[in-house]
Amino acid sequence: MRSTRTIPRPEQASAAAEPRGEDRTRLGSQTLLRGLDVIDVVAAGPIKLGDLAARLGLTRSTTHRLASALTDRRYLSFVPHSGYSLGPKLLELGFRVRDELDLPRVAAPHLERLALLTEDTVHLGVLDRSRVLYLDKVPGKRRINISSRIGELQPVTSTGLGKALILDLDEDAWLEFFRAERSEGGRAGPRRRAEISQQEWLARMRGYVQAGYAFDLEENEDQIRCIAAPIRDVAGRTIAAISVSSAAQYMSDHRMQALSKDVMAAAHRISEGLGWTGRHPAPPAGSDAAAAGARGTSAAAAPKSRGRRRSGGGRR
Repeated sequence: MRSTRTIPRPEQASAAAEPRGEDRTRLGSQTLLRGLDVIDVVAAGPIKLGDLAARLGLTRSTTHRLASALTDRRYLSFVPHSGYSLGPKLLELGFRVRDELDLPRVAAPHLERLALLTEDTVHLGVLDRSRVLYLDKVPGKRRINISSRIGELQPVTSTGLGKALILDLDEDAWLEFFRAERSEGGRAGPRRRAEISQQEWLARMRGYVQAGYAFDLEENEDQIRCIAAPIRDVAGRTIAAISVSSAAQYMSDHRMQALSKDVMAAAHRISEGLGWTGRHPAPPAGSDAAAAGARGTSAAAAPKSRGRRRSGGGRR
C-alpha cells in the first residue's frame, strides 16, 4: 500500500530547521552572555573544564564549546592539567582601555551634574609633586567669584583638594607636606587665612580619613570653604580629587556635612568610570568624624541669605 505521508522538500526542511530572526537574536544573546560568564569565572583563577561547567551550571560539551571559541580568539588560554586562564587578548584590551581613559573626559559629566545640583563651583585636581594641579573647573551659579584657573598650582595642606589627595598617606608623609609648606613662608602662605597648629591640623586629617572626605575651612582663602573627596583608579589608589567650593555664607557646618554625601557620590561614580570596583581598600565613608573635627575650629560662617555679597577669589 502506497504511503500518503508528505515528504517535505529540501528547502522546506531547511527553512523549518533554521530559527526565525528573533529566535536567532535571542540565541545569539544567550551565547554571548554565557561566553561573558565564562570569562568572569575564569578571572578568579585557572580552572579545569569540569569545575568550570559546574560553576556555570552548563553541560561539559556546551562549556567546552564556549571555552574553545574564547581560546581561539585569545580571550582565554588553555594549559593541559591546569585548565583555562585569562588570555593575552584581554591584556591587550586592558592596556588599550587604560590608554583611552582620560580623567577630565570621564569626570566632566559628573562635575557638571554636581555643579548643577549644588549651584557652587566644582573643581577637579591631581597631585603634582608637592602641589595641587587644577585640571578642570565648572563655575557655579552664585554671585561670587571663585578665581581659580585650570592649570594652576596650589598648596596641599590648606586646600580641600590637597587634603583629599593625601588621605591615604601616613602621618609622616602628611607632616612632610605640612612642614614644607609652612617653611616656604611667603611663597606658599600669603593667601592662607585660618592658620592652625600642626597638632590641630593632624587631628582634622585623622577625622577626614575616617569620614572619607576633607574640608577647607577658610584655610586657603578668607570666606571661602569647600568639601573634597578622592577619586580612585582600578587598583583603589587615589589619583585625583573633586571639590565643591563656595562663599562661607553658603557653607555652614550643617550644609557642608550634607554636601559631603553628594561630593563623595560623584567621586565614587568617577572612580567607577576609571575602573574602580570598590574591592580594594579605601577610607570608610559616611562618618561624622570630619564635621566633628572641624567644629569649633572654623571661622564663623556668614548668614545663609542669598544676598549679592561677593567673595574674593578662592582656590580649592
